Amino acid sequence: MLQKIKISDFKNNAGTIQELQLTYQIFGRELGTAPIVLVNHALTGNSAVTGKNGWWKEIIGIDKSIDLKDYTVLAFNNPGNGFDGEESHLLLNYKDFNLRDIAKLYSEALKQLGISKIFAGIGGSIGGALLWEQAVLDPDLFEHIIPVAADYKSTHWVKAQCKVQEQILNNSVNPVADARMHAMTIYRSPESFVSKFGSSQNQKNGKRTIEGWLEHHGKKLENRFQLAAYKLMNHLLSTSDISLGRGDHLNAASKITGDIHIITINSDGLFTSNENWNTYVNLSLIKENISIHEIRSIHGHDAFLIENSQVASFINPIFNAGNKQNEKNKHSSIRSR
Repeated sequence: MLQKIKISDFKNNAGTIQELQLTYQIFGRELGTAPIVLVNHALTGNSAVTGKNGWWKEIIGIDKSIDLKDYTVLAFNNPGNGFDGEESHLLLNYKDFNLRDIAKLYSEALKQLGISKIFAGIGGSIGGALLWEQAVLDPDLFEHIIPVAADYKSTHWVKAQCKVQEQILNNSVNPVADARMHAMTIYRSPESFVSKFGSSQNQKNGKRTIEGWLEHHGKKLENRFQLAAYKLMNHLLSTSDISLGRGDHLNAASKITGDIHIITINSDGLFTSNENWNTYVNLSLIKENISIHEIRSIHGHDAFLIENSQVASFINPIFNAGNKQNEKNKHSSIRSR
């Protein structure tokens, strides 16, 4: 069930003050009875992380890596992502916001829910970048953070891709569909396309072509995602930077007290493996409780949604049954309301 939180008089990075509404869903154990796992969605994702149509149902569910019998799973919708279907909640002034603003909004929502500690936060792509912002904003909030296919900064490469997306969204006759087609070429890899469609330029015998596949994904997103939401999320992706006002990235990240578990992808063409490894190596020189795992895949950035067995093998030790009772007592405090 989609639930709502109203945040009044929120002042964003640009100084604009407005009332905002966050929506969220809770899965698994009742809030306050089990360790809390916060799941941040990706650019066109939402709070439906599990269940029949859940975008991460292979990882989150009964007897899955994040077992709903043992954990309370909390997932917010990014304000303005349109998942609540209310047009008035779209953020038309989206350029007034940056990703840190979203982290601050989530922080306020957690306060309203009475949550002061979270066992683990996990998020993919922009959801992982948001997780970095949250952890730096409140260094003691998480026992574990698990940024997947993400980084604590938007590189020039990421910003360049966002700029191309912005141009398509502002100038195309079919902006959402066309932007999605371009995005799919970033989210996958050349090897992934060869694996899916073969090496021949000519497709016969009724096989789907790469052109048809891209058009399918474009139309599919066009049917469920609004232009204003896409513009907002694309803009936010370009604004990730935990160093703003805090000196540098390493100084900011070193303040995080919880364990950091980076999951990167060897073929990621957006948040590259090389950038993630640099983050790990540099941060590990000043922070002990950090690790990195690499998904080996031909499927590019989207591999974190495809290579479920590898993701599970990396996170299972964090969520294993032996520690659940102790972690419940230690890391899931709920403030009295």
